[in-house]
Amino acid sequence: MILSTQTSIPIEDVNKAYGKPVWFQLYTTSRWDVTEKLVKRAEDSGSPVLVFTIDQQAGRNTETQARIRPQDTRNCASCHEGGGPATFSQQGKPMYAGIDTNGIALVDPALTWTAVDQLKKFTRMKVVLKGIVTREDAVLARQHGADGIIVSNHGGRAEESGLATIDCLAEVIDGAGPMPVMIDGGIRRGTDVYKALALGARAVGIGRPYLWGLSAFGQAGVERVLDILRAELQLIMRQCGTPTVKQITRASIQKA
Repeated sequence: MILSTQTSIPIEDVNKAYGKPVWFQLYTTSRWDVTEKLVKRAEDSGSPVLVFTIDQQAGRNTETQARIRPQDTRNCASCHEGGGPATFSQQGKPMYAGIDTNGIALVDPALTWTAVDQLKKFTRMKVVLKGIVTREDAVLARQHGADGIIVSNHGGRAEESGLATIDCLAEVIDGAGPMPVMIDGGIRRGTDVYKALALGARAVGIGRPYLWGLSAFGQAGVERVLDILRAELQLIMRQCGTPTVKQITRASIQKA
């Protein structure tokens, strides 16, 4: 499990309920001292991996959401703005408890690769970069000492003309060298998991599928979603004659 900085439940409580430390997904702010306090808290909780989200630093222009907003009466302004840097509200964000957040923004457009260097020096956690979609950035991630990559485009809703993550995976893996690469975005079936593994991903992340299960049936729904994905993956592994994960290679797939 990867727990977001924007979580509504503190990481300490999540770790206690889960039974072991989760990974922590870091959103930096416009002040580095705030970022360091968040990282320190995650490290003190026992989190082994810091997932540094790097694909949102310039803000976003969510045109699709803006078009459907008149049909939705919920107030989403606390998380989603129409464009540009998101404003900050500490309400419902317990990870910021005790931290002076006066005047900060949720993104830092001035962030550079030196931030990765700073994090590597500051924390003992593994540093995984989330939001890499090109070979060139994968090479830079390796040069700056990243411990892993998650190919991600923030669900496709940030930069709405980009490629699907599965279309970026192969080139990122080529640029990453021996560094482990994971992927999220659009994973809906066990066959999607298989395709990602065949292209060289070490793991996949899911977001919407487990939320659908949670919304419909609570914890039992989440567990059922995971059961379905696992069963579908096992089925396609048998159909492709690859009964173990290590036997899954690019030979099993072709690109249309």
